[in-house]
Amino acid sequence: MTQAATEVGTSIRPFTVSFPNEDLMDLRKRVKATRWPDKETVNDETQGVRFATMQKLAQYWANEHDWSKCEAKLNSFPHYITEIDGLDVHFIHVRSKHENALPVIITHGWPGSVIEQLKVIEPLTNPTAHGGTAADAFHVVVPSLPGYGFSGKPTAPGWHPVRIASAWTTLMKRLGYTRFVAQGGDWGNAVSEVMALQQPPELLAIHTNMPATVPADINKALFSGQAPPATLTPEERNAWDQLDFFYKKGLGYANEMGLRPQTLYGLVDSPVGLAAWILDHDAQSYSLIARVFDGQKEGLTRDDILDNITMYWLTNTAISSARLYWDTRQVAKGSFFDVRGLKIPVAVSAFPDEIYAAPRSWTERAYPKLIHYNKLPKGGHFAAWEQPGYFVSEVRESFKTFRT
Repeated sequence: MTQAATEVGTSIRPFTVSFPNEDLMDLRKRVKATRWPDKETVNDETQGVRFATMQKLAQYWANEHDWSKCEAKLNSFPHYITEIDGLDVHFIHVRSKHENALPVIITHGWPGSVIEQLKVIEPLTNPTAHGGTAADAFHVVVPSLPGYGFSGKPTAPGWHPVRIASAWTTLMKRLGYTRFVAQGGDWGNAVSEVMALQQPPELLAIHTNMPATVPADINKALFSGQAPPATLTPEERNAWDQLDFFYKKGLGYANEMGLRPQTLYGLVDSPVGLAAWILDHDAQSYSLIARVFDGQKEGLTRDDILDNITMYWLTNTAISSARLYWDTRQVAKGSFFDVRGLKIPVAVSAFPDEIYAAPRSWTERAYPKLIHYNKLPKGGHFAAWEQPGYFVSEVRESFKTFRT
């Protein structure tokens, strides 16, 4: 990694993504030298990421994946670093050529990175070349969360969504934006919703593809193991079933990172171990990735998947990124999907294969100023990455009323 300038404070320094070839050679060597465990003893994924999937991933990673293509794609956009609250924050910043473009800050989650958003930057900033009009244009800011990607790694506790949300507002104001909107899923939703709770006057509205809408009585019933209420609509029952599965069988990674992130030494020593940990985020995403390595065509490619994992490896951010769960757990007063009581306008896109597809009924109760709700026909947790066309359309539609 190289920086083109060394100024500190409130300066904004250009940044170029660059890793030495020795790092890539070491990565391939480690993948090829993997010490493999026994195959799972079941014929499904109930014991975790399957042996055959990981062997196919490792074979492609060691012999065919080309990081230089991803590096070139990253460097096709302007990157910057600026210090906020004592930490270097990395971000991509692309201004639209269109006069009345609306500034938007888009935040990734775990196990994501700015790579998730690369497919949507051009359609959002240059809509006339991608099926839209000049009135659909955005100035796009895509930051790396603290401890992720090319942002600095915190050396003390305390970088949780409240602090990050404040930093993002500082970043947008530092870029000269006096009115802007925010977008996010996963941790990006938590940060965007907390920005909305902080109500900086510059923030007009937010859009989320993983909203926090679960009613308190539903969450209580789920966590206490109760049966689903008989009054649930079919849409609500689907959300209940998705959440019930996730809470019972899908939270292993979050529990470990929330309680003991430093224990995950193996993730920074074994590329295959890191890859398996990242693949096991949620059942639907894992199923999609397994199909991709089986040769099926999906919204993601093998290179997409390995670009993101390679980013975590080369930046050595497996543990520093995991600490976001620990930091948040120290201050959290509820669960991730609890209604937060937002008072500014909110737009929601419900993708069917997200951890849970938020029902319209819950969404309308959670966000009194709901300005947009749509159920998409396809897509999951990594919406911008997997279904960029739907994602771009949703963001354009969500913020139409905030243009001057």
